[in-house]
Amino acid sequence: MQPDFQNKITMDSSDFVVLADYVPGIVQEIRYHSTYNFVGERIDGYEEPVALLTKEAARALKTVANQLNVQGYRLKVFDAYRPATAVKHFVLWGLEDTDIRMKPYFYPDLEKQELFAKGYIAKKSSHSRGSTIDLTLLDMQTGREVDMGSPFDLFSEKSHPDYKDITEEQFANRMTLQNAMTQNGFAPIDCEWWHFTLRDEPFPDVYFDFPVSAEYLRRGHL
Repeated sequence: MQPDFQNKITMDSSDFVVLADYVPGIVQEIRYHSTYNFVGERIDGYEEPVALLTKEAARALKTVANQLNVQGYRLKVFDAYRPATAVKHFVLWGLEDTDIRMKPYFYPDLEKQELFAKGYIAKKSSHSRGSTIDLTLLDMQTGREVDMGSPFDLFSEKSHPDYKDITEEQFANRMTLQNAMTQNGFAPIDCEWWHFTLRDEPFPDVYFDFPVSAEYLRRGHL
């Protein structure tokens, strides 16, 4: 089964950059390059544990990072550009009824087929357009992630940005991240506190499928 991409798909990486080149202090934990994710294995297309974004999104995120640095935070990225190949991997995993090894950690209260119906996993992801990012905050004093009330990729109502059955501090932390992102051109979604897309994204109708690889970008920019 192929993802239903009716828009243009391209391997052209010429408008993409390595995010750390634009935001030198950014912390990266690219989960889909590891086995600790909701699938339980490295995802197709993730050749290096590196965040890639369009130049426009990277510039906007640099402004976000500078604003939050003043408040005592650093940004930590879990995912940025995601190849269409990786989305296909998710879809095929969704069809495999017996593979629920990561259910206790990432979707304890849902059946895996519900993840698509409820919008937690998309068959056509905004990440593949290159201007969407999943991220959180690090406290610069402690060096630890700020408590957001639920971990990244927990597919649950607890992860909805407006979920109220968390502490005031946890909700305030979510709003600190959301406010900084929305003030600098990013739009949130209603089911994941960590997910933001550049409002004026440069490729609203284009989906990319080159690998997540800084080396690939360097070759393409020569």
